[in-house]
Amino acid sequence: MKIPRVYPDTSVLGGCFDREFEIWSRALMEDYRAGRILPVLSELLEAELVEAPGRVRAIFTELISLSPEILPITTEALDLAEHYASRGIVSARFRNDMLHIALATVADSDIVVSWNFRHIVRFDKIQAFNAVNMESGYKAVAIHSPREVATYASETE
Repeated sequence: MKIPRVYPDTSVLGGCFDREFEIWSRALMEDYRAGRILPVLSELLEAELVEAPGRVRAIFTELISLSPEILPITTEALDLAEHYASRGIVSARFRNDMLHIALATVADSDIVVSWNFRHIVRFDKIQAFNAVNMESGYKAVAIHSPREVATYASETE
């Protein structure tokens, strides 16, 4: 069975230290460590973490030690994010949210995980992102919260 390639956005790493989300973000990290899922990271994620607390950056450093795929910010991904913006999926002010989806899409990631329920993990947004993906010649990308993806914590619930 193919191991899913899972792209986390910044909210997932920060979620490891948020009471509301920590059990599921930490469970997802355990899935990465155990090799149940493969991390797909990006230069964008790394850049967003520059100002993050040290403990959040430490999670990123640990993920780097797992030899993930690291996605560069490419013209192709920037163009796809611009296509999302032209459709008004998310306000241009939140361009990085669209770029996370574009990077994962262009890299053919299996799943994007996020705690961003305003701009990313929302039925209407997911449909809109994937409509643009399909029109642009890409496949649809699954977008979920870590709670829907993590196996470790779900076995204890």
